[in-house]
Amino acid sequence: MTTVEGIIAAIAELPPEQVAQVRAWLNERAEAEWDAQIEQDERAGRLDLLADRALAEYQAGRTRPL
Repeated sequence: MTTVEGIIAAIAELPPEQVAQVRAWLNERAEAEWDAQIEQDERAGRLDLLADRALAEYQAGRTRPL
């Protein structure tokens, strides 16, 4: 049995409130990883083109308020 299989089996045995705790922890971790990736992409300049295109659309009047 792999580690992941063991974790899945252990989670399957948990009561619903503990499964919810695991789910919340996984969601928080995923959000933190996403934030870190966005920050890394921004520092590397990977978002510059998207920002420039968005500003051009705004300046051309092709946007609308949210």
